[in-house]
Amino acid sequence: MTRTNPGGRPARTLLWFGVLVAVVFGTLASGVTWSDATLKPKLGLDLAGGTQIVLTPVIEPGQGEVTDQVINDAIAIIRQRVNSTGVSEAEITSQGGSNIVVELPGDPAEQAEARELVAQAAQMRFRPVIVEAPAAAAPVPPPTDAETPAPTESAPAPGESAPATSETVAPAPTETPAGRAIPQALVQQPTTPPAETPPAETPPATPAPEPTDASDVNNITPELAAEFEALDCTDPENLAGGITDDVNEPLVTCGQDGARKYILGPVEVEGVDIESASSGLRTSAQGFTTNEWVVNLEFDGEGTTKFRAVTERLVNLEPPRNQFAIVLDSLVVSAPRTNQVITDGRAEISGSFTQESATHLANQLKFGALPISFEVQTEDQISALLGEEQLQNGLLAGAIGLLLVVVYSLLQYRALGLVTVASLLVLAALTYGVIAILSWYQGYRLSLAGVAGLIVAIGITADSFIVFFERVRDEVREGRSLVAAVETGWRRARRTILASDTISFLAAVTLYLLAVGGVRGFAFTLGLTTVLDLIIVLLFTHPLVALMARTRFFGGGHKLSGFDAEHLGRTVAYAGRGRVRTPAERGRVGEADAGRQTIAQRKAAAARDAEPEQPPAEEPTDDDVRASAAKES
Repeated sequence: MTRTNPGGRPARTLLWFGVLVAVVFGTLASGVTWSDATLKPKLGLDLAGGTQIVLTPVIEPGQGEVTDQVINDAIAIIRQRVNSTGVSEAEITSQGGSNIVVELPGDPAEQAEARELVAQAAQMRFRPVIVEAPAAAAPVPPPTDAETPAPTESAPAPGESAPATSETVAPAPTETPAGRAIPQALVQQPTTPPAETPPAETPPATPAPEPTDASDVNNITPELAAEFEALDCTDPENLAGGITDDVNEPLVTCGQDGARKYILGPVEVEGVDIESASSGLRTSAQGFTTNEWVVNLEFDGEGTTKFRAVTERLVNLEPPRNQFAIVLDSLVVSAPRTNQVITDGRAEISGSFTQESATHLANQLKFGALPISFEVQTEDQISALLGEEQLQNGLLAGAIGLLLVVVYSLLQYRALGLVTVASLLVLAALTYGVIAILSWYQGYRLSLAGVAGLIVAIGITADSFIVFFERVRDEVREGRSLVAAVETGWRRARRTILASDTISFLAAVTLYLLAVGGVRGFAFTLGLTTVLDLIIVLLFTHPLVALMARTRFFGGGHKLSGFDAEHLGRTVAYAGRGRVRTPAERGRVGEADAGRQTIAQRKAAAARDAEPEQPPAEEPTDDDVRASAAKES
């Protein structure tokens, strides 16, 4: 059976590497041609400038003082909000123990969604819908004396089809029915018809009954009805949010899009009760994936109990009171209709969602609950002049370091050092392409800390080449041909390179997970270049040296090749990263290598040792020479 030599087909390995490079830059070119990708990677806040937003906590009555733990929790949630929009390298820190500073890199026009989520710093709450109407709907008349509330319009009669609604909520495992209804009329506070014969004296007005639950229409007071009538949801000022609402009182507000306005009951479920939220395509009861985008919502233990009680009441009410409103920053994010009682805390919100709108709503649900409310104190633009100067200094330092590596490689390895230069150039190009793709696809931004990680990678990559080259030269010193030395040296160097790069990658991952801000940028580029270094050494450097070893210039040991005997004789052997062997150590290694002989070599040596020693031949005297001459004559 023929043994396959891994290094026997270096040209094929180089071909596969060329395919990989073509895929990377082909992807980038297609993004530039048919999408919004650019050839230049996006830069971080310190290099490109951006927006700085300072948030100040709003202390509600009875809330107490703001602790460090509350601020840290708020920072973590705001960071999740910003990251969910695809913005990276954002700086989110505390200031003075109470304020939160959010720094978003890039053009402010491109960060509209992130800025919106940052400004939406109030708690997310769930309120029942009492009244819903279009923004330009007829006003709600103020209530008068009443004993028994009755809606002006009831739910559709049996057999009648209800108008379609945009969103519904149902238990997650079951499929939502196709029919959806949305109210087109308001549930109004009932009025008492005037008496046919008014009395001579007007008796005192009968007080309105106390509301029995959060959905009761008796929550609507004349003042609340007048506020609802005056609310104009087409006015941008009414869509800015930031209202400090009372959780125990009804709320008059608008939808975030300004299309509808609402009268909502008191808060029944808090946003902190949400365990998780995600978006995806609906799965039918038969296990098939449909083309309908939905939002899956899951509550924790306390939230499950509260939500079950809410759905038990809402499912039996007429529209629009069978809806609950998801309120963020005092504006209605969504108001789905309740189809069934949800007992396990797992709900599915469906409707006319697109992938983008479903993801946006899921992010709002998942990252919407802050421990306290905030208001925007200042919003300023940050210049990148200082960062550009630091970038120039950093690039200069990197260029000097790269030049020193190239000079050392050429002096130490002569023509073989050109492989180091070529490998570093290929690594730089591949790293640039990958970062540009990540900037386009994931919103990654390169910061000064990330540039520092790229500069550090020069030394790590050059060290991998040195390990390989020195192992090959050690094998040449032991008498192997250059072709055999390349493969034997590669097998020995590969273990060292894999171990070193694995440790560097694990260190970068650990640093990325534990750090925040710019340090994460350094860890990301360090980990990325470590992976690319391994790819370059495996798929480019090794096969390139294997092909060069088959040429007459390198295989014949030319004086400038780096493999000539005279040059290798003056060079001490390499013993691993950062250490070389002394002459005494090389002598011990040579003795140890002499003991590693084949069976045939050991038998031949034993046979030579068993042969008796022959006495040295004596030199002939003058008499012996004359006697020999006489015999011949």
